[in-house]
Amino acid sequence: MEQELKPINVLFLGGAKRVSFGRKLIDAGRALGLDVKIYSYELESEVPIAAIGGVIIGRRWSAPDLLDHLHHVVRSYRIGLMLPFVDGAVAVAGAYVATYGDSWAPVVNPGKAEMLFDKVASARLFEDAGLPIPPTYSGGRPDFPLIAKPRHGSASKGIEVIDNVTDFKRILKVADRYLLQRYYPQREEYTVDCYISAKGNILCVSPRRRLEVVGGEVSRTVTVADKELTDEAVKAIRRLELRGAVTLQYLRDKDTERLMLMEINPRLGGGVVCSVHAGADIPQLILRETLGLPLKPADNIKPNTLICRYFEEIVF
Repeated sequence: MEQELKPINVLFLGGAKRVSFGRKLIDAGRALGLDVKIYSYELESEVPIAAIGGVIIGRRWSAPDLLDHLHHVVRSYRIGLMLPFVDGAVAVAGAYVATYGDSWAPVVNPGKAEMLFDKVASARLFEDAGLPIPPTYSGGRPDFPLIAKPRHGSASKGIEVIDNVTDFKRILKVADRYLLQRYYPQREEYTVDCYISAKGNILCVSPRRRLEVVGGEVSRTVTVADKELTDEAVKAIRRLELRGAVTLQYLRDKDTERLMLMEINPRLGGGVVCSVHAGADIPQLILRETLGLPLKPADNIKPNTLICRYFEEIVF
């Protein structure tokens, strides 16, 4: 006779496309004797996550009654864990936990989340913490090429490479909307998937190289063994006192081999499943911390684990 699994209900916030991670979470739960039921808080019901879970029609992240509505959902569906997958949901999850405390989310506090999602503020934060970043334009004669990133943008939307005076003058008119930094044409880009307990224990640091990106999201990526990258990520985590699921983005200038921090997203990245396949069982770490179970660092992460992501149809 099979052992009856203990139920735990999980609410994804903006997790419409996170089917692969949802499946990994369900598998991790089963290994712990848990029956993981997934729900996702969305603006429409016809989204891919419906293939493995329920969809709850919710509010926009800016809605004035958002926390009240979330509270109703948490109570109605007995949600024990909330996982944000888009930028706007991270501060919301933190604010909900701080306000109501009847569910849990592995996130930084709302104030730090807002700072990290502001590219100008986060660049200052990184510099103040002594972390290596690309040189930021602060006035005077520009050193082309530059990269202009929308201050509150995501998924690479609106990014421009500036390599002439005409474009520079155009961007300069709205410079307060952008972060302007030195652009490195010959570069390698990396993501580091991390998980840090609420007590500050670093439980996972899994670096991977971004090989192909489509629409701002990685479609081909491979785990790497890179001590410098790992050490830099650990330094950033400690100096910035990061918590929960965090994704750090780095570039390495191929001409000088200099490694620089580009940005930090305080949430699970779309390509985190690559690290999970490599042995970084972040889904199980999340579930263990949710339930107050002992936590063991993921220290057997295999390099050279490559994933290629593809489209699959969900028919309604």
